[in-house]
Amino acid sequence: MVTGLLALATGLCWVWEPHVSLTSQAMLYVLAVVIAAYWLPWLESVSCAVGAVIALNFFFVPPRWTFEVESQEHLIALAVMLVVALVISRLASGLRRETEIARRNEQRARQLQALASGLASATQTQDVLGLGQAALAEAFAGPNQLVLAHAHGEPEPGEGLESQVRDGLRSCMKEGAVLGPGTGRWPGLLAWYLPLGEQGQVSGAACVRPAQASDESGREHAQALCALLAQALGRLRLGQAMQAAQTEAQRQQLQSTFLAAISHDLRTPLAAIVAAASSLQTQRERLDAPTQAHLLQGIVNEANYLSSMSDNTLQLLRLAQPGQALQFGWESLEEIVGAVLGRVRKHDPARRIRSRVPEGLPLVRADAVLLSQLLANLLDNALKYSEGEVELSVEPHEARLEVCVRDRGPGIPEAESETIFQPYVRGDRSGRRGTGLGLAVCRAIAQAHGAPLILRPRAGGGSNFCLQLPVEAQPATPEPAP
Repeated sequence: MVTGLLALATGLCWVWEPHVSLTSQAMLYVLAVVIAAYWLPWLESVSCAVGAVIALNFFFVPPRWTFEVESQEHLIALAVMLVVALVISRLASGLRRETEIARRNEQRARQLQALASGLASATQTQDVLGLGQAALAEAFAGPNQLVLAHAHGEPEPGEGLESQVRDGLRSCMKEGAVLGPGTGRWPGLLAWYLPLGEQGQVSGAACVRPAQASDESGREHAQALCALLAQALGRLRLGQAMQAAQTEAQRQQLQSTFLAAISHDLRTPLAAIVAAASSLQTQRERLDAPTQAHLLQGIVNEANYLSSMSDNTLQLLRLAQPGQALQFGWESLEEIVGAVLGRVRKHDPARRIRSRVPEGLPLVRADAVLLSQLLANLLDNALKYSEGEVELSVEPHEARLEVCVRDRGPGIPEAESETIFQPYVRGDRSGRRGTGLGLAVCRAIAQAHGAPLILRPRAGGGSNFCLQLPVEAQPATPEPAP
């Protein structure tokens, strides 16, 4: 390209020679030098500057076709032109270099901004690693490696890590400092090893290639990328710790509330059982048959109350434990409802429960024991706090089954439609005894099944509790054996 520019300038000067002065011809060569300085590397632009002075001297400065200069004025002009051409070349090369640096810095700033935006929405460690690997691959030719810290500052085991790379990553995590060319630590390495975090809080490390000691801006960019990744990993780690602490605090609070509640709620039924049993033990001969039957029935009622309260409390504590595995299976709602009605109607001599369960309902993925307890709690509450009929219905809808328990009781104010599901909160103001655990257990069981439990006011008075069970793709029916 240098030869082409000089040839073009020489040709233009040759064509315009009859019409322009030697100074104008020199300006054409200077223009060629400026173009070369802007587009070509510094060494080639210097060659163009020297070649322009030589071409002008050879072709147009008298005596022509020689490298001699007959006048001192022409010699000074050529010397000044050479200096000007070299200065222009130097300045243009510096401008081009600064422009390239500014463009590269802008690209890196945009990349850091995009990475920060992506990391802000990352919720898993693997998401952070994927974004980090993609960012390193975009910024550096590679191959690059990004690993998390394992026990005792060791890189997590992975395939494809060379022994030298693994040693570099291990040392980088241990020292909590950048290793490689230009860092003063392990300068003989062919890559930069950068920790994700500071010493004592290193989450992982990155191996970035190629690495040159003179590329300080590249190393700083790699450090900035790793700093963003370390912050994201620290945020996730802190979030998990906060979640665990919150779960533990909720569990401790629930247990404390449970202990405070049973200290009061267990005392009354136990005292009644002890009093009735003591009376039967010490005064049986003095008591007539109806009185004895009354005392025995009181013992049974109080024992049933204690049993129900214990089941609800233990179930609530179990469901509050993280990582509890439920016994899910394909269950028939007809069978679950039938079993629950068989138990609840023993305490319903007036036969106030009316059920409506259509045939041919799809199977649901559920824990049959928990679902039975949910329905039993809803029916027990409806019988306890209402006087009229209680309706139990199963209604199929698109992609769900609604199991509803409706009563004609006093109802629950709309302001309490959510707080009523909290443990030890009772919406009843009639003075009836209760622990306030039944609906809390129902909500916990519903959440464990991924099913909303909704309280709706009923037209004409009363409450309507609806469980919306999702219906999944039905299991394949095995073909009958021939």
